[in-house]
Amino acid sequence: MFVSYKWLKEYIDLKDISAEELAEKITKSGIEVEGVEHKASSIKGVVVGYVMECEKHPNADKLNKCLVDLGGEAPVQIICGAKNVAKGQKVAVATVGAVLPGNFKIKKSKLRGEESNGMICSLQELGIEGKLIPKDFAEGIYVFPSDVEVGSDAIALLNLDDKILELGLTPNRSDCLSMFGVAYEVAAILGTDVKLPNTKGESSVEKASDYVSIKVEAPEENPLYVAKIIKNVKIGPSPLWMQTRLMAAGIRPHNNVVDITNYILLEYGQPLHAFDYDKLGSKEIIVRLAHEGETIITLDDSKRTLKANHLVITNGKEPVAMAGVMGGANSEVGDTTTTVLLESAYFNGQTVRNASKDHGLRSEASARFEKGVDPNRIHDAAERAAKLIAEYADGEILEGIVEVNTMKIEPAVIEISLEKINRVLGTEITETQVLDIFTRLQFEVKTEDTTFIVTVPTRRGDITIQEDLIEEVARLYGYDHLPTTLPTGATTPGGLTDVQSKRRAAKRYLEGAGLYQAITYSLTNEEKSTMYALDKREPIRLAMPMSEERSHLRLSILPGLLDVVSYNLARKNESVALYEVGSVFLKTTDQEQPEEFEHLAGAITGIWHSQLWQGEKKSVDFFVAKGILEGLFDKLGVSHSIVYRAAAIEGMHPGRTAEILWHDEVIGFVGQIHPQVQKDMDLKETYVFELKTASIFANEVQPLHYTSIPRFPSMTRDIALVVDRNVEAGTLQQIIVRAGGSLLKEVSIFDLYEGEHMEPGKKSIAFSLKYFDPERTLTDEEVVKAHDKVLEAVKQQAGAELRG
Repeated sequence: MFVSYKWLKEYIDLKDISAEELAEKITKSGIEVEGVEHKASSIKGVVVGYVMECEKHPNADKLNKCLVDLGGEAPVQIICGAKNVAKGQKVAVATVGAVLPGNFKIKKSKLRGEESNGMICSLQELGIEGKLIPKDFAEGIYVFPSDVEVGSDAIALLNLDDKILELGLTPNRSDCLSMFGVAYEVAAILGTDVKLPNTKGESSVEKASDYVSIKVEAPEENPLYVAKIIKNVKIGPSPLWMQTRLMAAGIRPHNNVVDITNYILLEYGQPLHAFDYDKLGSKEIIVRLAHEGETIITLDDSKRTLKANHLVITNGKEPVAMAGVMGGANSEVGDTTTTVLLESAYFNGQTVRNASKDHGLRSEASARFEKGVDPNRIHDAAERAAKLIAEYADGEILEGIVEVNTMKIEPAVIEISLEKINRVLGTEITETQVLDIFTRLQFEVKTEDTTFIVTVPTRRGDITIQEDLIEEVARLYGYDHLPTTLPTGATTPGGLTDVQSKRRAAKRYLEGAGLYQAITYSLTNEEKSTMYALDKREPIRLAMPMSEERSHLRLSILPGLLDVVSYNLARKNESVALYEVGSVFLKTTDQEQPEEFEHLAGAITGIWHSQLWQGEKKSVDFFVAKGILEGLFDKLGVSHSIVYRAAAIEGMHPGRTAEILWHDEVIGFVGQIHPQVQKDMDLKETYVFELKTASIFANEVQPLHYTSIPRFPSMTRDIALVVDRNVEAGTLQQIIVRAGGSLLKEVSIFDLYEGEHMEPGKKSIAFSLKYFDPERTLTDEEVVKAHDKVLEAVKQQAGAELRG
């Protein structure tokens, strides 16, 4: 919200306080002033000049030679290139020695042989944004109204000597989206009164009700609709002071009627709309919900297709405005308008928000309706606008208003005790001080013992509960005056939950293993959204995506990580090791919002280990990726329950991929990216893994038990088993562990052989088995007995034979 300091002075006595001091006080009271802008701080020497003569430059087709009266002893010659400069105009002239924005200094000069003593200025050259300049002067110099005095200060006339306070309003303080609201706020801070303008204008004997009738078919969306009729209007430019105030607030002037509605929007915070009465085509206004698929051409000349939840203003047949958002081109006020129907209404904020969002139209009006306008200002705003139209457009106000009013206006009444205020704030504020604060806020207040009964005016819709009142007391008492106190009562030391601790432990382990943490987008395109998904679900598309590349929620983290790997490889980072802990999103059938689950994923490529001195290098392979996971599972205390099983997964190498099972539940996979995918993404040999973390992070880790180093010797037996090629080594290892009993302490694989001298369809897997008892020395007979059980078990359960 941009607030003009000079405009604010019309409602508040600010003679003893500067704009900068006021900004500091407003900020300390709870509304941040993000800046104070003084546009004319670097401008000097610009006056109003009168163009006495204007003729073509004798030596240049695009230049004009002007004789300009600056209010001094003699007129001066100025060369001007503006297309719209003409004799009889009053214009802004930067005299010789003047300084314009950007420290641009004006000097005497010669242009194509003709002397020029100054510069006739456009508004852009004076520091006003092009988008705010009236269209008539957007491509040339600005022409003042004929009643301004020659030689007067052009900067003051253009209101550029004003100071603009930029308020950073939070959503709850919509009351300050108006000059009146800011005035009430400043009055409360300074303890002064607010002076409001007179709203009532003179009306004719004709009645507005003879010209129009109002019918509201959607009272919940539009509980209050007010219309006034102004006849014999003459469309033209609005007064200079009004144009400059609109431009200072970021609104472009159009014509006197439209500018007045925008001026009232800024002054009252109440959006208005002016219809050309003669273009309406009927004598009735019907407010209703749109028909599905109904269309309207809005003021921006765009054809809009409406939905059934959009509210429209109609002439009884067709829409003439989207309520609270934008008017229709078929009823626009223009140069030929003579009769104006002025609308002031209360529209439901959610209804306006839906229409604004659906059509991508966010205006000053819709922003205020969405946050809620003051219902008690709706009539006054209409009366004030009608009076200004009568004054500055020579209009004739018809008697009375035409309205439909089903709105129940009930201000909030809140009771709060002095004891609670002081207890919450930790203060010792007196009853008199609290009463003074409520009075400065212009809240109606009664006291019963030490309890305040506060009636909150409707302009402060953000105050509904006791805590809101306490906040008002605190900010106007002064946050700087609140005492510093230590917390009282029982306290709880901070700490991590079990899941948070395990997540942190997992991250530290992976980083210790050499992986860097990556954070990738949760949004991706439709194709990548379902790649490598552990749970196959229908992809979830956003309602309003930024782009097609960010249109869907991901079901897997890996596609994003692979993009990061590809990005690094393209920039000559040959060895990449990344991990990410993040969310995936799964669609459900019984609820609108998707379910969110945490996954852990990693991607590794290039050289894993390098010892240049010894000339050793180890590239990343399946067992590097699997080894990282085994270490992670050890760290989390779940390795005893983890099983790896060969699997065929789309997008993964068919012979180098394994599912990961935890208690027979598939929680992830590890393996190499399919060579074709690697080629498509310009990747080298890349290994990945992805896990569901919910189960393993929720697992209760058993306390770590330490055992002493064995005092007694162990016995080792090596066996080479010949089995069918489809028998997995892990399966054999599990059989051996189960059959070996309590004496078998370690089982490890040390050889795999397939080839010459091996029967077709067979392979040989060699295991090393270690037997020992920590309490005594084993005998050969005990070891042989246990070992025979192992051999018998692998033969019976896996068809294994000892290799000869």
